[in-house]
Amino acid sequence: MLRESIFSISSERDFKREALKIFRHQFENNSVYRSFCDLLYKHPSDVSEIEQIPFLPISFFKTRKVISSTQNAEIVFSSSGTTGSQTSKHFVTDVSLYEESYCAAFEYFYGDVKDYVVLALLPSYLEREGSSLIYMVNDLIAKSNHADSGFYLNDLDALIKKIISLEKKSKKTLLISVSFALLDLVEKYTFNLKNTIVMETGGMKGKRKELVREELHKTLKIGFGVSQVHSEYGMTELLSQAYSSGNGIFNCPPWMKVLTRDPEDAFSFVKNKTGGLNIIDLANYNSCSFIATEDLGKVFPDGGFEVIGRFSASDIRGCNLMAL
Repeated sequence: MLRESIFSISSERDFKREALKIFRHQFENNSVYRSFCDLLYKHPSDVSEIEQIPFLPISFFKTRKVISSTQNAEIVFSSSGTTGSQTSKHFVTDVSLYEESYCAAFEYFYGDVKDYVVLALLPSYLEREGSSLIYMVNDLIAKSNHADSGFYLNDLDALIKKIISLEKKSKKTLLISVSFALLDLVEKYTFNLKNTIVMETGGMKGKRKELVREELHKTLKIGFGVSQVHSEYGMTELLSQAYSSGNGIFNCPPWMKVLTRDPEDAFSFVKNKTGGLNIIDLANYNSCSFIATEDLGKVFPDGGFEVIGRFSASDIRGCNLMAL
């Protein structure tokens, strides 16, 4: 079974086997990806290692329907964007794969979601349609099966009271929020949290000036009275997430892997160096599992990675061919 083979991966050998199998499936069933591979003269018969698999530039999701199935999409996720900018669209033919992926990943890193009160402060996402993050968090809130779990839009005072109340009751709590809203929260109140995980999903969304991670986390750690700020790394074009329990070092669930491409040569890889982040997301079976992102980062020997920033358009070298 597809799900069993993806979500039961327990070794590098398992991962390689499934990745090569999924590459063949997507080469044969995804016309956009097939055309891209043809341009690179890459055929499954030529590919025996993960590093030989072509990674589709993430920008294709803005201009093409990237899908590896003849089924209609059950749901279409879309990215946020500035006014007038083109947004990415992810056509998901089997939303249950997404649900299984984020539930399994959360359990892998944090345990059963039923053990948590889940508080979500995601105003910029709630105010638009098509957010895969909202879909995930809404489902985690429902699965937590706790009366205190829920979304907060702009009522920071109510959220502050709820957090204080849960802390007094020693309730295990997850507060997941976009970065600018967490800053808004600690400007209104200084906490001393003992039972709450503070998790940022990144991004100022034009509400504040962008901060480097160290500066952001330092302010949040002081404001919430915590030793670490957790982070979630995901995107519209993926069906899996990586998580950081502190210091900005992300780890992937077993069916997800990150590689670093050479910033000077988009078709080769570097180790222990900064470069472009390429992501393999095997849960993305009916779309594309091999994506070259526009994020700049570094992958460590244990598979953990950090995100340093983003490429500017002028810095994405070797991608003229990839944009065809």
